Amino acid sequence: MIIKDLQITRQNTLRDALTRLNELGTGILLLVGEHGRLERTVTDGDLRRLLLEHNQLDRLLVELPEQKSTVIEEGYTRRQALSLMRERQVNQLPVVDDAGRVTALLNRSDIDEQVLLSTPHMGDTELEFVMEAFRTNWIAPLGPNVDAFERETAELVGVEHAVALSSGTAAIHLALRLLDVGPGDTVFCSTLTFAASVNPVVYQGAQPVLIDSEPESWNMSPDALERAFEWAKAESRLPKAVIVVSLYGQSADMDPILEICGRYGVPVVEDAAESLGARYKGKASGTLGQFGIYSFNGNKIITTSGGGMLLAPNAEMASAARFLATQARDPAPHYQHSTIGYNYRMSNILAGVGRGQLRVLDERVQARRAVFQGYKDALSDVEWLEWMPEPEWSYSTHWLSVVAIRQDAAKSVTAQRLIERLSEEFVEARRVWKPMHLQPVFADAPSFDHGNHSVSADLFERGVCLPSSSHLSADAVNRVVDTIRSMR
Repeated sequence: MIIKDLQITRQNTLRDALTRLNELGTGILLLVGEHGRLERTVTDGDLRRLLLEHNQLDRLLVELPEQKSTVIEEGYTRRQALSLMRERQVNQLPVVDDAGRVTALLNRSDIDEQVLLSTPHMGDTELEFVMEAFRTNWIAPLGPNVDAFERETAELVGVEHAVALSSGTAAIHLALRLLDVGPGDTVFCSTLTFAASVNPVVYQGAQPVLIDSEPESWNMSPDALERAFEWAKAESRLPKAVIVVSLYGQSADMDPILEICGRYGVPVVEDAAESLGARYKGKASGTLGQFGIYSFNGNKIITTSGGGMLLAPNAEMASAARFLATQARDPAPHYQHSTIGYNYRMSNILAGVGRGQLRVLDERVQARRAVFQGYKDALSDVEWLEWMPEPEWSYSTHWLSVVAIRQDAAKSVTAQRLIERLSEEFVEARRVWKPMHLQPVFADAPSFDHGNHSVSADLFERGVCLPSSSHLSADAVNRVVDTIRSMR
C-alpha cells in the first residue's frame, strides 16, 4: 500500500473520503495537515457519523473533530507494535517519523505472523497413501505402506535393509541392543547433539563417553576420537560401539573415523537423524556405519509426524530389529516372550505419509540449501557472522541454517542477544545443541576435547539456528536478514 494514497486533508469532502475508502478497501484513511504531519486516522465509522450530523456529502472535513490517534514511532519491534494494538484494541497502526509523518501502516494480521524454525512441508501425494490405508482398513501398526516405505527408503539411499520404527531414538536403541551393549560397557558418542543420541546408551545400562567436534564440519573430531581410544585401551575399556552424529544435515568426516574404529574393531552407529539426503564423498549419509538411523520427526527435512528408520547391515539383523520392535513375540500359537522387546514399529498410516514425503526429498533438500545460501549471500558483508562450514567432501542438506557469532564480535553482539532480537520480530531461533558433556545428566561422563579446548562448547556459546523451512517465503527470509542487520 502506498501511504500517499491513504492521505486526505481537511479540504477534502466527505464524498472524497468515502470514495477513497471504497476504492482502497483499507478501512482507514490518514488525515494529514501541514507538511504531511498526521492529525488523526479516519475510519468508515467516523465518516458515517459526520454524514449523519450534516447530511451533506460535499461537506468539507474541516468539521471532523480533532482526535489523538494511536501511532508508533519508527524503530519499533513487531512485539511492541502488537502489544500496542492489543492494548488500544486497534487492528491498524500508523508508523510515524520524527516529524510526525506516516511512513507505514501496520496491519495486525501481518504483524503477528510467526516465522518458525523448521515446520513440516506437505505435498500432494501423502494423502493418497494415507487414504489407501483407510480404504483397505490397514490402520493398525504394520501394513503395505510400512513394507513399501522400508523398501523405498533402502533403494533411495542404496542399502539392502531398512526397518521403519516409531522414532530415530528407537532406531539407535535397537542398534545398541543388536550390538549387545549392556551394563558395564562404554559407548563413544558425539557430544554436540540432541540428548536422544546418547540416552539409548543409558537405556542399556552402559556408560557414554563424549567426543568433541572439529571446526571443519562441527561434527565428531577424529583427533578427539583417537585420544579417547588411547585412553580406553590403557584402561582396558574399549567401547562396544561408537555413535557418530551428522549434525544439522551434514555428514561427519567418516573416512578417518571409520579407520580409527576399524583399527580397534569397534562398530559404528551413524546417527543421521538430521541428514537424510546429505552425502559424504558421494555416498548417502547414514549408510557408512554398521547401522544407520534417520528421524522423521515433525521438524525434520521430511516427516511422518513422528518416526524413524534403522538401516541394518544384513537380513538377519533387520529381522532381529523387527522382532524386538514388535514386543519380541515368539513364533508360538499363543503370546509368548523369551526376551524383552519394545513397541517401536511404525504405523501403516504414518508410513503412507513417509512414502509421499520421500518423493519430494530432493526438492526439499534444494529448498533448504537455497534458504541457507540466501541468508549467506544477503549477509555476506556482516563481518561478525561465521557460517557453518561445508567441507569439499560434504553435500549438506542444511536441514537447519546455522551461523555463529565471530569470537572478535562486539561484546553487545552475542548469540543470546541475536535470538532475543529475532524473537522481538516473532522469528524463532535457537542456540545450537548444548553439548552433552555440559548437560547435568551427563556431568560424570568422560569427555575428550578436539585440542586444548572444547570446540563444541565454543559453538554452543556462539551458534544460532535460523528459520530453515523448505517452504520459507522470501518475505520471511528478508525479515530475518533485516533483523540481523539491525543488530548493533
